[in-house]
Amino acid sequence: MAKARKPKKPDHLKRVLAALEAGDTAPVRGILAELHPADIAHILVGLPPEQRATAWGQVDIQHMGEVLLELPEAVRADLVKLMDGAALVAAARALDTDDIADLIPDLSDEVIAEILFALDKQDRQRLDAVLSYPEDTAGGLMNVDAITVRENITLEVVLRYLRRRDELPEHTNQLFVVDRNDHVVGILSVSKLLTSDAWMRVSQVMEREVIKFPVLTPDKEVAAAFERYNLISAPVVDENNHLLGRITVDDVVDVMREQAERERLDRAGLREAEDMFASVWQTVRNRWTWVAINLVTAIIASRVIGAFEGSIEKLVALASLMPIVAGIGGNTGNQTTTMIVRALALGQLTETNMRTLFAKEIRVSLVNGLVWGGLLGILAYLLYKNIALGVVMTAAMTLNLMLAASAGVLIPLTRLKLGRDPARGSSVLITAITDSGGFFIFLGLATLFLI
Repeated sequence: MAKARKPKKPDHLKRVLAALEAGDTAPVRGILAELHPADIAHILVGLPPEQRATAWGQVDIQHMGEVLLELPEAVRADLVKLMDGAALVAAARALDTDDIADLIPDLSDEVIAEILFALDKQDRQRLDAVLSYPEDTAGGLMNVDAITVRENITLEVVLRYLRRRDELPEHTNQLFVVDRNDHVVGILSVSKLLTSDAWMRVSQVMEREVIKFPVLTPDKEVAAAFERYNLISAPVVDENNHLLGRITVDDVVDVMREQAERERLDRAGLREAEDMFASVWQTVRNRWTWVAINLVTAIIASRVIGAFEGSIEKLVALASLMPIVAGIGGNTGNQTTTMIVRALALGQLTETNMRTLFAKEIRVSLVNGLVWGGLLGILAYLLYKNIALGVVMTAAMTLNLMLAASAGVLIPLTRLKLGRDPARGSSVLITAITDSGGFFIFLGLATLFLI
């Protein structure tokens, strides 16, 4: 019996592009009206600037704020420039206060003033509370819509209180139990609330062990804690344990996504995320720092080879074998660096266990070098009928893998020690070291024992 095919997902980007190229914007408005803000953002990123501006004009103004939050910073900044003050205020008013705070850095002072003026007193106070903390801290992530209860009331009273509200804030899986001074004393999970007898008091069913975040906790630590403890929401407190707000899992997912994106860019040596349709000058400016570093390292590697030109002329086999030694070393070094950067990000690497990890990586590279270097040595012997060449190949591979492992550990740790991002450009530096080092080790051993 033939297997049923899954229905093909419609390619909205292709449909939007076709309509814009035909000069017909009516279908575009209809397509975008049916989509989630994240899907609209995906389409906008895939459009060239002129067509992107046209498509942006077809987005419902009530959804523009949500779409802007889903866009990369470079694209968001360009679209904000296309909007007048009234449109920006209307778009912002459709957002929650913590989301408005995320949008504020892209707006002019005049527009920010208009948005604040348009908000009611309570929302303005909430926005001020979020904006008073750096955006990469728990205070910058929090929203101030936390629901609080007292521990001496019954669950029936709590249920009546919740029913009187128009709606519950998103991701409300627990209520925060506070005393009369707003100190956090526990949490009441919604599941406990719904499954316990209504006559019971909050103090009888609440949990007193609370995972909470001081307001200046770095967002990386918040994200790690949410991942470790499988949190959906958590309270944010000041230095006196007063409840200030709560962090929810959707905000933490955004932090994780931004961290992953930043690490990918850093490993490639890019300064910032770029719009793929950005101007040539913007793209060049974003990339040229590490291109210049690459150029310098390539020149160094070429000079290493140049120093052994005489050896290569006498034994041409060296020219075909030396890229293998360098290439495998670069791959091994990047694997080690990725593991080290991840351990640093998760707080798993300390001065206590650093030496143990370093020794383990050296042993791993030694085993890999002897095994795979030995296989390459055998291959070199079979190709060129030269036992000494096979031995040199094995030794060079082993030494370069040990060099790669050492560099893979030391480069991110050194950058961290200097106050730099350990991931930024590490792959570029690793490749430079293993290329130059691999050529030098292989050609040096060959010159010493073969020529």
